[in-house]
Amino acid sequence: MHTDHKQLAWRPLMGYNKPVCVVFVMINTDEYDAYIIVSFTNATLVLSIGETVEEITNSGFLGTTPTLAAHQLGEDSLLQVYPQGIRHIKADKRVNEWKTPGKKVITRCAVNERQVVIALSGGELVYFEMDVAGQLNEYTERREMSAEVSCLSLATVPHGEQRSRFLGVGLADQTVRVISLDPTDCLQPLSMQALPASPESLCMVEMGQGAPEGTVGAAAEPVSIGGMFLNIGLQNGVLLRTAVDNITGDLSDTRTRYLGTRPVKLFKVMMMSSEAVLAVSSRSWLSYSYQSRFHLTPLSYDLLEYASCFSSEHCPEGIVAISANTLRILALEKLGVVFNQVSTPLRYTPRKFVLHPPTSKLVVIETDHNAFTEATKQQRKKMMAEEMIQTAGEDEQEAAAQMAQEFLAEDLPESIFGSPKAGTGMWASCIRLMHPTEGKTLQLIELEQNEAAFSLTVCQFAARGDMEWYVVVGTARDLILNPRSCSGGCLWVYRLAPDGSTMEFVHMTVVDNVPTALAPFQGRLLVGVGKLLRIYDIGKKKMLRKCENKHIPYLIVDIKTIGHRIYVSDVQESIHFLRYRPVENQLIVFADDTFQRWMTSCAILDFNTVAIADKFGSISVVRLPLDTSDEVDEDPTGTRTIWDRGYLSGAAQKAECIATIHVGDIINSLEKATLIPGGSEAIIYTTLSGTVGMLAPFSSREDIDFLQHLQMHMRAELPALCGRDHLAYRSYYYPIKNVIDGDMCEQYNTLEPAKRRSIAEELDRTPSEVAKKLEDLRTRCAF
Repeated sequence: MHTDHKQLAWRPLMGYNKPVCVVFVMINTDEYDAYIIVSFTNATLVLSIGETVEEITNSGFLGTTPTLAAHQLGEDSLLQVYPQGIRHIKADKRVNEWKTPGKKVITRCAVNERQVVIALSGGELVYFEMDVAGQLNEYTERREMSAEVSCLSLATVPHGEQRSRFLGVGLADQTVRVISLDPTDCLQPLSMQALPASPESLCMVEMGQGAPEGTVGAAAEPVSIGGMFLNIGLQNGVLLRTAVDNITGDLSDTRTRYLGTRPVKLFKVMMMSSEAVLAVSSRSWLSYSYQSRFHLTPLSYDLLEYASCFSSEHCPEGIVAISANTLRILALEKLGVVFNQVSTPLRYTPRKFVLHPPTSKLVVIETDHNAFTEATKQQRKKMMAEEMIQTAGEDEQEAAAQMAQEFLAEDLPESIFGSPKAGTGMWASCIRLMHPTEGKTLQLIELEQNEAAFSLTVCQFAARGDMEWYVVVGTARDLILNPRSCSGGCLWVYRLAPDGSTMEFVHMTVVDNVPTALAPFQGRLLVGVGKLLRIYDIGKKKMLRKCENKHIPYLIVDIKTIGHRIYVSDVQESIHFLRYRPVENQLIVFADDTFQRWMTSCAILDFNTVAIADKFGSISVVRLPLDTSDEVDEDPTGTRTIWDRGYLSGAAQKAECIATIHVGDIINSLEKATLIPGGSEAIIYTTLSGTVGMLAPFSSREDIDFLQHLQMHMRAELPALCGRDHLAYRSYYYPIKNVIDGDMCEQYNTLEPAKRRSIAEELDRTPSEVAKKLEDLRTRCAF
């Protein structure tokens, strides 16, 4: 999930010779924040929040020293912690100061509404607490830690209580400790956890408390995920979330997540009226709880260095942050959006796109049926204007000419008024070269009327020797969809500039049918022309046909390659496996599928395994038997594979279906990819209605058994909204095989607590262990 944002304010921090170190927000007695405190390595800047954000000097803060922490104490006093001491600023601007003993300095601190804990150099902890009179008092004893203190964290004081009971302490010896702040055993260690790396920051928050949605009164039970959590950011870019027992302070149920390459800094913020954690590494992430589940989602924004929560009349739940040398105020929006997207308007419907590998520039083909090209539209407008003049009478010629002139000058936006309909068999198409991140069009090539682009690839031709990159576009002329017919097809070849900024036309080759699929292959080009598979090489004036295979049954829709092996998708007869034999210059179909599938896309998983999708909403994984490729290798003449056509003219060898599931929508594309750094590869699919889904592989038999049993219980405990049987739905066209419905399993956290406990007991686990297992399985591949 990518959390979108809105930038509300931006201010450069110039005039300071040191980089920005830390930022804090100061809360006034009103509902909203009153000050923003920005700390530098040698000074502190105080900004007042009003109609505008302005610098002030009469706040009572010491401006000649860096600030380690700033917070509101009680109802009307402020606190500033700086390396040489603590400054308690009362409402009437009276100041009480506490100075550090000797040459010691404050290295770390933690502050909430009523408590202050500081760590002095050498690892000594000093605890302060505010009494009922509003006075800040030091606890009589201090605590010497066994190592230098790396970070501290205090939770917010619970409603109706005097203090937060626990203090989190991260030490340089790669441990984190929970220390009691209760008066009976103040500063006594309660629990300790060893860490895989040194801690960078801590954040203790209360998350997930409340009742499930739809429950009121006595029927409401607390959400099982709620409680105190200690978030630990490590220097190696890993975030740990550990549950803290509210009674004993014990640490348990640790969850781990890799966030980025930089040390993880943690900041407490407010989201949806509850506490959340902003984690800043090489990328920023937001950890929050929603609908009985924890979410950790990346933010689609620039790299942040420091942050704090911010509240104003216009932005009740904002974030003030430092990015580079600027101060920014942000509001997080669309927390539930899975992907951040930026839309770029195009002229026609995009059909395919490819990337220019050296520069990552994007080449897109756009094609629309029942549409005019821009040139045809202007030509028809001129014809209509001429008809207006010709049909007018002699006394109306001047008015008609003026009306015709106004008609030609009028430009109505098609996004509002729609485009003119050309009729069946009329096509408009173009080729666009664009910058993918900026959305800027670098070059636009408009094709002629009724020249429809359907296939696209970038490749290098070994025959040229210069290894330049070429764009090849397959088009059809005068195509009629039903009954299917066309006057021919073309292969358009363009040379890409080294910087990917322009395309230069090389030549055009006429073919006898629609080139529906293109793929680079060993320095040449594989082309699916109708049901013919051909190999082309580049010539001086046109593409040269080198080889052909006529054994694909109906229509080639996709081509993939690895080495000498070619995977061809037929529109009706599933996947075909071919091998190219360069000595004999032959393309041989040596294996195919046993099922009839109406293919739309495929993705190669390994040399013998392919994921395929069909237009009826099923995704399958087929694999060649282990002895298949060996048999082909043992047949050096290729005679048996050419003439032994098998049953019903099919291949002699058949692929095995190892997994199938029905997703309920037409699948447009399949891709093997990773969505997170360090995550495992998965199959990503997209559908016609806009769904982006994932099929993730299992790494152990234990995980399979666990989710199989959980799915069985969920089918019984969570009936479908429309009463449809889950198993029958997932087996709509082909019986579901070796695939577990992760969406259904993740509904476990939305069940009533009693049902969760019952299912967990059947699985010999606790509800928290089941939730942790589901989260771990999910975060291996996704957010």
